[in-house]
This record gives sequence, structure tokens and C-alpha cells, in this order.
Amino acid sequence: MKYTDKRPVSIAPMMEWTDRHYRSFMRQITRHTMLYTEMKTTGAVIHGDHERIIGFSEPEHPLVLQVGGDDPAELAQSAKIAEEWGYDEVNINVGCPSNRVQKGNFGACLMAQPEVVGAGVAAMQEAVKIPVTVKHRIGIDDLERYEDMANFVDIVSRYGCERFIVHSRIALLQGLDPKGNRTIPPLRYEDVYRLKREFPHLIIEINGGIKTIEDMQMHLQHVDGVMLGRAAYENPFLFSAVDATFYNDERQPPSRREIIARTIEYIDKVAEAGVFPNKVIRHMHGLFHFKPGTRAWKRYLSENAYKPGTTGKILWDAVEKIPDEILDERPAIFMESDTARNESA
Repeated sequence: MKYTDKRPVSIAPMMEWTDRHYRSFMRQITRHTMLYTEMKTTGAVIHGDHERIIGFSEPEHPLVLQVGGDDPAELAQSAKIAEEWGYDEVNINVGCPSNRVQKGNFGACLMAQPEVVGAGVAAMQEAVKIPVTVKHRIGIDDLERYEDMANFVDIVSRYGCERFIVHSRIALLQGLDPKGNRTIPPLRYEDVYRLKREFPHLIIEINGGIKTIEDMQMHLQHVDGVMLGRAAYENPFLFSAVDATFYNDERQPPSRREIIARTIEYIDKVAEAGVFPNKVIRHMHGLFHFKPGTRAWKRYLSENAYKPGTTGKILWDAVEKIPDEILDERPAIFMESDTARNESA
């Protein structure tokens, strides 16, 4: 299956973070960035409450369902469900290092079983027309050499996978918890660059430690795509410049004030379905990352958003100490164009 939908920027699947409310919030900031669900096990996708587990709203597109599993038949069934629900892509998790995931024989431990991953890819591609992709580490434990990763990618690609999202750290399955595995093993970007050079026919995307627009631009000189994780959650307004920078979208992105107004509309809408406002608000703490007033914003939300009777209007109360110039700020490229227009008027 030929993968033709080029999405140079994406946000990583993150457990307890990239739920449908976070994704809807991010869609107020970026229209084009590829979004991922949290990882869902094949058992949950097949047997669980679909609306609760994999439900999403139309504006969340383009959207990927990430699944965890090792049984080809179950992976194929999960992919079929993803396609029926309207997902744009389905991705296999070969990167999570948690003990729970290892006991289920999926996640990063599958890097030692490329034939198993390949069989899953083949079964999924046979079942669906949407792209099937793999997210993996550069290595694990005793399989930490570049050659080990290249062997994994070579074998899995022979089963038909054309896109690989590579977390640029190895996963130490013995001795490090998931948090440690996100930060302690050193980043090895050059290994991912080399992978692209040696497999030019594949789409290679890089993940790990990417925090700025400049980082994204630098990596895209070597690979086909960049994926951000924690930086996308901790500093969501970073993505206000992504559409113009990487997707040639000339539409003016919203200011933080406009993002808040639109998110309040979303909060009011989902509240009618019984969703408590803090389910959405908890994802917004980083909206003023490193800006004047951010501590007051976070503190106010932390102390008040959980209270009974809370509505979306709490966000207006929380910005009381935020300067107007920060509320109305747009990415530098748009601020510069506004200045140029004003000077020529």
C-alpha cells in the first residue's frame, strides 16, 4: 500500500494525555498537524465500548489510532474497526517499555521479534485500505546497535510497512521505568538520519527531545517527518506557527484569547453530554508556557477547575493577570507581517 499523505509534523501518542479533549483543544491551534490517540490494546478496541475508547469528533482529523498487540488476527480486526470509525491511519506501538505492556508481549519488546511485527502489518494491510505504520525505538537492551534497528526496519518493511516513526532513544526494559526511558538513555539522532539514508524508499519520522520550530526545521533536513511528545503538551501554543511554517497555510492562526473563547464553546458543548469541564481544562495548563502570568494561570486552574459547578467561564477568570499583549499574541511570522502592513498603510 503506497503511503502518499505527507504529514511532516505530528504529536505523539501519550497515555492519559492525548485523549479526545486534548486533541480537540489542539485543533484550536493547528489544523494540519497529525494527531494520535493514546495507545489502545487490541482487546480494548475489539471488545470495549467503542464510543468511550476510540470515539472522536470530526475536527480531530487527521487522526491516527495507535494499537498495542502481537496477534495478527486481533491487529487486523482492530485496524478494520479503526477504518470503519473513520480513522485516517492505524499505528502499531513497538515503543512502550512498561512492565504491563511487556507482559502482554507488545510495545518495545517486539523489537526483538520483527517477524511478529511484520506479520501484524501484513494482516492489517490485508484488512484495510488506510495506511498501517509502526512506531518503535532505536533499540532495546542487548539490541541497541544501529545494525539491530536497521535489521528490524528491513524485515518489517518487507511485509509492506512504508512509514516508521522512530523514537531516538533505546528502551531499557530491565532497570528503567517508562519515565526514565523517556529521558535517561541518550538521544541518537544520527542513527535515525542514517536509517533514512540507507532506506530512502521508506518514510522515516523522528521523535524524541524535539522542542522548537527550529528543531523541527533542522530534523526535516534529514528525515521525512518530526513527532513531538511532551513539548506539545507542555507548550501547546508552539503549534500556532506549524501550519504556516510546514503546511503553507496562509490563514492567520488564532491568538490565545481566541483559543480560549473557542475552547469554552467546546467545553459547553461536551458538558451537555455530561463531561465535566476539568476533563478539558486539565490539558490547557501550558497555554502560557514561559509567559508572564503563567504561574497565576496554572495556580487558579489547579485550585478551582475541579470544583462542582465549574463552567468554561473559569478560563476568563484565570487570565485576569495575563497581559493583553500575551493574550493577543500570534506567531512571530504573523506579527512581523502585521507590522509590515501597518507601516505601509
